[in-house]
Amino acid sequence: MQPLSDGRQRLLRFDVTTTPRARVFAYRDFLGNAVHYFDIPGRHTRLDISAEAAVEVIPRDDLPEALDITAWQAIDQLTATGAYGDWLAPSRFATETPALKAFATAIDLPHDRRVDPLTLLRNLTNTLYEEMSYEPRTTRVDSPIDEALAAKAGVCQDFAHIMTALVRGLGIPCRYVSGYLAPRSSGHDRSTEHATHAWVEALLPDLGWIGFDPTNDTLAFERHIAVAVGRDYGDVPPTKGVFKGESGSELGVAVSVTRAELPMQAHDLIPSVIWIAPGHSDDTAADAFDLHQQQQQQQ
Repeated sequence: MQPLSDGRQRLLRFDVTTTPRARVFAYRDFLGNAVHYFDIPGRHTRLDISAEAAVEVIPRDDLPEALDITAWQAIDQLTATGAYGDWLAPSRFATETPALKAFATAIDLPHDRRVDPLTLLRNLTNTLYEEMSYEPRTTRVDSPIDEALAAKAGVCQDFAHIMTALVRGLGIPCRYVSGYLAPRSSGHDRSTEHATHAWVEALLPDLGWIGFDPTNDTLAFERHIAVAVGRDYGDVPPTKGVFKGESGSELGVAVSVTRAELPMQAHDLIPSVIWIAPGHSDDTAADAFDLHQQQQQQQ
C-alpha cells in the first residue's frame, strides 16, 4: 500500500500500523514495489491495517497529438533486447483468449500498424470506455477477463486486464498499475470514489511509461497516484495473507484521498483495510485460509 516514488510522483511520508500491534518489516519485490509484512501469533478476532501516505504528484508535460509512424520500429528495437519480457508475455489475468480475439476483431483493433502507437492507444482507451459498461459486482476479484467480455461490463480491474492483454498482443510493453484516483475538483469519474483504482501503462519511444485509464477514458495524469505495478492484479493485491481458525471472515475497506497544498500535512492520503474475523475458534482448530481470495476488487 506504499505509493511509488518515480519520475512523476514523490513519496513524502508513509506509515503503516496494525491492531493488534505488530512489528512491520519491508522489502522490495522483483518489480520494485514496496512490500510490508508482519505476523500476529496471538489469538484475535479483528485485524486492522491502516496506511497513511503523503504524495507529491508532478503534472506531466503535454503529450504530442501523435507519434511518427516509425515509432513502431523503435518499439521493436526496444523489445528485441528481451528486457521487457514481463510486460509482453501473457499473465494469469491478462492473457489472450478466444473471447479476447473475438472482441479485438469486433472493435477492429488494427494489427497492421496503420496508425502510430500513441494514437492507437488513445483510440483503444476510448473504445473500451464506450464498449464496456462500468458495473460493480459484475465480476469478482479473481474473475478471468472472459467474464467481463461476456457481460461487456466490469470494474477498473477488468478494464485494465483487457487493455493490458490487447496492448501486449500488439507488441507494446504494457503493465498493470494499482493505485488511487484523487477526486475531480468538479464533476465525477465513472469509477467508484473512495476505492482503490487500476489502469495501465504502455512503454512508448522517447516518452517512457505513459498511463491510460480506460475506465474513465483519460490519460493518467496528476490525479492518478500509483502504488504498485505488475503483470496483472495477481502481482499487486493491496493485502494478502493467511489466518488459522474455523471462523469465517469479512473484509471491510475504507479509502480516503484528498488534495492538499504544499507543505503536505498528515492524513493527506489515508487508505485503510480492515479484516474482521468474528467468533474465532479454539486452539484445536487450525484451518488455514488464504486471504488472497478476500482482497477488495479494484474499482
